[in-house]
Amino acid sequence: MTFATTKNKYEIDMCSGPIMSKLIRFSLPLVLSSNLQLLFNAVDIIVVGKFTGSQALAAVGSTTALINLMIMLLFGISLGVSVLAGRYYSTQNHEGMEATVHTSMAFALGGGIVLMCLGIAGAEFALKLMDTPPEVLPQACLYMRVYFLALPFFMLYTYGAAILRAVGDTKRPLLFLVIAGILNVIMNLLLVVGFNLGVLGVAIATALAEFVSCVLVLFCLCRVEGSYRLRFSRLKIEAAYLKEILIIGLPAGIQSLVINFSNVLLQASVNSFGPIAIAGSTATNNIFGFLYVTSNSFSQACMNFTSQNYGQRKWDRIARVLLDCGLLSVGIMLVLGCGVYVFGESILTIYTSEAPVIQAAMEILLYTTTTYFIFSIMDLLPGSMRGLGYATVPMLLSIVGTVGVRIFWIFCVFPTYHSLDILFISYPLSWIITVLMQIVYFRYIWMKERRLDAIKQEAKI
Repeated sequence: MTFATTKNKYEIDMCSGPIMSKLIRFSLPLVLSSNLQLLFNAVDIIVVGKFTGSQALAAVGSTTALINLMIMLLFGISLGVSVLAGRYYSTQNHEGMEATVHTSMAFALGGGIVLMCLGIAGAEFALKLMDTPPEVLPQACLYMRVYFLALPFFMLYTYGAAILRAVGDTKRPLLFLVIAGILNVIMNLLLVVGFNLGVLGVAIATALAEFVSCVLVLFCLCRVEGSYRLRFSRLKIEAAYLKEILIIGLPAGIQSLVINFSNVLLQASVNSFGPIAIAGSTATNNIFGFLYVTSNSFSQACMNFTSQNYGQRKWDRIARVLLDCGLLSVGIMLVLGCGVYVFGESILTIYTSEAPVIQAAMEILLYTTTTYFIFSIMDLLPGSMRGLGYATVPMLLSIVGTVGVRIFWIFCVFPTYHSLDILFISYPLSWIITVLMQIVYFRYIWMKERRLDAIKQEAKI
């Protein structure tokens, strides 16, 4: 079934007209959203650290790895929602779009409730498994359990925002995030400083922010006109559509999990240099976070534009989308990466005033931030391939190229040349190897899809 649609002011026509200006219009709110999310998350740490004490700070910090792993997986699956919804939207397939919307939101609600129950029940076990110190375990459990209470809201917002991105709307998710983030800051100060609730106050503030962002995105989806309108009476998981979402989204989530695991191994190697190197690495990891989410915003833009144009088999535009995204991503990451290194010492004073720590951090930044544009290419190619419907092999290539190279480097090269610079050369080296493999596979699927398309066109004639 098809339908006629009139695009509202928030939607972007990705299948006709100029590409570069639309990519910028799509990507900029995503860049701002991702960086604001990191800043708002930092507020939790700052408030609890400044006004409650080191033990409360350790309690919140000890949950970060577990929460981030879960978020990576769930966000990865939401990419499958964007790809499938974008494809149905571009081909004006009303039935497919409606089924995708209601399947994904039903999955978000049901999955969120299941994970909430598992998280609340298993919080203490998981934290003990990570050797959380006994003195901070009770507060860490409290924070985790309140956070998991809000997990259904987080999932509904994430999957609702994925649907909006599929039609080109990145402005309203940014607005919702700003509103929820400001509320989070206010509630942090009120509950932690005003009512002295400590870790509980930070957890409640976070949960309330998740609830508000969820309500806003649901209200938006229920009010839109068109195929992606949400009707609660139609919430239902249709297996065929869920399978398509998971085929594209699950590999992306697994890829993030495994690459994060390789970073944990590398951090263990950093630990061998002592507290100064650890402190320097901690500061640089925070900086990497801002570079990563900026680069990933262009990957998401490439994925969404590719998905819609693939639906209409506009191969020239698909190629142009990849080229323009590459120009944007590489150019911006070159400027940001080199800028971070040039002004690195000044930036690092935000984190520490100790000269040895800054020196160690600068040594790490030299081999990572100045070459971060290579990572942006490595992140961009899988985005394009996911838009074409290929997710599993790009995941495997990324795992082999990044995790495999780093594990080899850590266990075979690093022990012989035991220095920070040798250790962190593994970053750009693993990125280069992964990009080369991705280029070969991208060329293969590009030729394959074009050949299949030509066969179908000849059959019609």
